[in-house]
Parts: sequence; structure tokens; C-alpha cells
Amino acid sequence: MNDNARDMLKAEYAYLAIVESRLESAKGKQLNGSIWKTTRHDDSDRLRAIMANHRVYDRKKVGELPHNRRIAVHGFERTWWFRKKSTGVAIASVLNPLEDIVASPEGTPPPMDMTDLVEHVRHIVTDDDTPHIIGICAPSGFTEDARNCKLDIPNVSLVLVEPQKQGGWRVFTPDETLPEHILGIFDPEAADQKVERVKERIQADSAALLTGGISAENMSEKLNVPEKEVAAAIAQLAADDPELYVTQKDGDVLLYRGVAAKPEKSPMSVVDRIRQLFAKEGDETEKINVLAERRAQLSSRRDRLYDDIGKMENREADILKQGKEATSSVVKRRLAAQLAQVRKDIARQNTTASMLNQQINIISTDIHNLTLIMQGNVAQLPDTDELTENAVKAEEMLETLKADADMVSSLETGLADIGTSDEEMAILQEFDADPATAGEPETPAAGRTTPTAAQESPPLDIPEEQPEPRRADPEAS
Repeated sequence: MNDNARDMLKAEYAYLAIVESRLESAKGKQLNGSIWKTTRHDDSDRLRAIMANHRVYDRKKVGELPHNRRIAVHGFERTWWFRKKSTGVAIASVLNPLEDIVASPEGTPPPMDMTDLVEHVRHIVTDDDTPHIIGICAPSGFTEDARNCKLDIPNVSLVLVEPQKQGGWRVFTPDETLPEHILGIFDPEAADQKVERVKERIQADSAALLTGGISAENMSEKLNVPEKEVAAAIAQLAADDPELYVTQKDGDVLLYRGVAAKPEKSPMSVVDRIRQLFAKEGDETEKINVLAERRAQLSSRRDRLYDDIGKMENREADILKQGKEATSSVVKRRLAAQLAQVRKDIARQNTTASMLNQQINIISTDIHNLTLIMQGNVAQLPDTDELTENAVKAEEMLETLKADADMVSSLETGLADIGTSDEEMAILQEFDADPATAGEPETPAAGRTTPTAAQESPPLDIPEEQPEPRRADPEAS
């Protein structure tokens, strides 16, 4: 089994396991009825037929592939003691491209399109007169036309669910009138899990807090999480980190990084209060926090402006494409005027974005300078006189230590000379002697006497050889 089929089977089990418990909790509350009947279905027979057509006869693979399982909860109300009336049906279904999974097991399964979605809904709806709430999960995702699909089937409310690459699930509906609590029934992710996922994403994007802020609205769009869960995650992070602050601007919640608030000071005396008044020093912490909030607001506005510029650039490309494809000169002139106006608007928005960047840069520079000032005050470094005085004391201490060390070294040398006598030195040499001969006197060999000094013969007096005198050569004379 390849990784794609394994992930799709895992998503199928995870979706049905959680949604089934949600359906059980919704009985008699979000779902009408007093009598309930639960049925289970799958496409295992169709899966076996597809495998047979592709000559795949391994029975073990049947259990390793997704089966498009679904759970249907039928609600009834009793009218007479022997009769009951259907009040509605809630179905949690999984839709996988079984044909593509079996035909190309190593390939990436395609997303489900609108045709597959409509066919699947018509297959599982058996009674058009009974209200149906259907939540369909596609582990391989949906195409854009399937996401915007408007069903012409009466009494059917559709909820679409698909896993996201960044984690979690995307739960949405083409029907804007469907209440929020119905979407919650088919949402496999609990609220606390969404909050944790948002917190992980904010911590991963914490670098954005150094130069701006994080908007709850933008984070909600990126993660497909309701803004209330994003706001809850932001509040928890701000409560745990004293340097994080939360503010609201135009209905949006912003998270930005400031400076931890100073603890409350003890009551100052009259003299200290007068000194503070004449010092004319501001509170750097409060200034940094105010500037950081202002920078976060400007950054959020700049990001929204960049999004608008991106949409306008897409509009520009669309008009340019239409102008190239147009054959009428009247249409081309109209498109040319529209394109010129769009480009002017883009230039104006870029100018505004450039101004915002300059403002953010100025505020960031001021925050940096205030941070350096505050850090310098916190360090409480000694002045020049203190540094010089401490350096002189340290030098005197080193000289005294060196003199003491020299005196101790000379005393140790004298003690070593006095404490070792000649007898002790001889014993030390005896310790170093060969253990085999140590302690044994030298004895003469058997049958041999050692001559004494008197018996020793005197040395022979052998005269030195004198050189022979040279004779005169008669011939030379």
C-alpha cells in the first residue's frame, strides 16, 4: 500500500469516528426526532469489481484501501402506537476516487469534481421528501467547481470537508443559509485543537512580531479557522508572555510584541519625586509599547493593501488577456481605458504602501533606540572613575600575590636543602638500586683469592721508545 492510499484510509477512519460521536450527541438537539436508526454502508463491492477489472487479486489489499464508508442516522417521530414519521436523515460519507487509486497506486489521486459530487449525493439520497443533512469528506480534496456546487436536489443541505496540508480540516458549505451549529456536527477538529494549531502557527511566524503584528483576520483566512478560535489563541499567548500585547482596530484583533511592564514601584519619598520631576526622563517601556502597537496597526494595514494590490494585478492581467483576444476595435479601446485606469490605481496603492513602509521603518528605528537606552539603564555600568579605581586595586593585588608566591617558592627550596642529609641520600640511592643485587655483599669466587694491596706486584717500568737518530746521507754530502 502506497502512502497516498494509507493517508486516505487514515482520514476516512478519523472523519467517521469523530463525526459519529457528534451525530450521537446531536440527537434530539440539532437533529429532530425521538426514535433513531443508524445504518452503515460502503462501496466494498464496487472496490472489488474495480480491482478485478485491473487484475488485482490480492485479498490483503482490499483491507488496505479506502472503502468510501458512510454512516446514516435516521430520525423518526411516533404518530400512532404502530406508526412513525421520518423527521430527517443525517449522513456522514467519505468520497474517494477508487478507480484512480487502483489503476495508479503510486500516483497522486485527483480531487473530486462537481460531477462526482452530484452523482454521489444522488446515490445516497433515497427519499426526496425527507430533509437530509449530508457531510461529505474528500481526503483528496475538491475542485473549485465542486466547492461552489449548487445542488438542485430538494431537501438536501450539503457540508463539504477536506483535510488541509498545513493540518486540520476545512469545513464549509455552498449553502450560505446553513446554520453554524450544523457545520460543527461534521467538523472532525475540536475547538481546543484549533486553538492549539493556531498557537503553533503563530509561534512559527513569530518573526513577524519583530517588525509588525499578527492579525486574527489574516490568520483565520490562512488556516480556515473561525476568528473566535484565533482570538482565543492570541489571548492565551498574550497571557503566557508578558512581552505580547493585544489590541483591536476596526474590528480586527492584533497581536504585537512590546516590552514587559515594570513592576509597581514602592512609594517614593519627596526628594526622589522632586529629582524625577527635574530629571525630565520619560518611561521608555511605555513609549516602546505605544510605538509597537502603532507599528502593528500600520503593518496590518500594509498587508491588507498588498492583498488589494495583488487582486488589482490579477485584474490587470485579465484585462490584458481580453484585449489580446478581442477582435473588435471598440472593445479593444474600452479594455485599453480600463487597463490604463487599473494601472494608475496600482501605482497609487504602491505609493501608499511605500509610505507605510517608511513610517514603519521610522517607528522601528525609534523602538530600537529606546530599547538600547533602556538596556543601558538596566545594566548600570560603572563610570570611568570606578573603572580606574578598580583597575589600580586589581594591579596592586596582583603584585602582592606575585611577591607572596616568590617568597613561598624560596622557602620551599631552603627546606628541601635542609631536610635531606647525606645518609638519607645514600638510602635513596639504595632504594633505586637493582632489587636482585640489593643487600648482598660481593663474595670472591671459589678457589680464587683476592690479592691485597701489599701482594699486588708493582707496575713494570717500561721506558719509552726513543726515536732513532737520523744519519747523514754520504751521497748528499
